[in-house]
Amino acid sequence: MNALPPRPGQALPVGTPIVIRKQPPEVHCRTPFYLRGVKGEIAEVRGRFRDPSLLAFHKPGLPMRVLYRVRFKQKDVWPEYKGGPHDTVVADIFEHWIDPIAGVTKA
Repeated sequence: MNALPPRPGQALPVGTPIVIRKQPPEVHCRTPFYLRGVKGEIAEVRGRFRDPSLLAFHKPGLPMRVLYRVRFKQKDVWPEYKGGPHDTVVADIFEHWIDPIAGVTKA
C-alpha cells in the first residue's frame, strides 16, 4: 500500500510524548492490547494510509489516517522486564489510537 505524506500540520512531530488510548477494539484491530494505556513517543511519521480496519471489510478505507512508528520503554510495556533500562519496543500505530500528552516534554 502506498503512503501519502501527511498534510501540513496534520502529523505529530517526532519526539512527541504520547499515550495509546484505552478503548474498545475495532472489529479488525491492529493496535496490540498490551500497548493500550502505555506511554511512548513518536519515533517516525510513516505517512498517510487507507484505514486497514475498513479495508478488511472491503470499504474504501477513507479517510486516510496517519501511521506512526511509536517507541516504548520495555519496562513501561512489561513492568517485570529484567533487561536493560534503555531497551525499547516499537510498533506502528494509527493516529486514532494516539493521544499526545499535554505539558510533557521529551526528556
